[in-house]
Amino acid sequence: MGTTTIRVDTDTHSRLLDLSRATGASLIETVRDATEALSRQRFAHQVAAELDELRQNPRAWEAYLAEADDTSVSDGVG
Repeated sequence: MGTTTIRVDTDTHSRLLDLSRATGASLIETVRDATEALSRQRFAHQVAAELDELRQNPRAWEAYLAEADDTSVSDGVG
């Protein structure tokens, strides 16, 4: 995997260094982790927005719940 240079303001750089030091990770690992976290956060927000939109249509919401119930898999607990 290659590397490249990115420009960030000094405050962001300082915060990334603090995060790196706190976890013992390299700066590049910290940036990679932050990128992954942001990607997951944005995905979660998108899913939440789509579910909110679906809830606004009672018929579509009931169909979604029925499909979710039909396709759910028991975890075997309980």
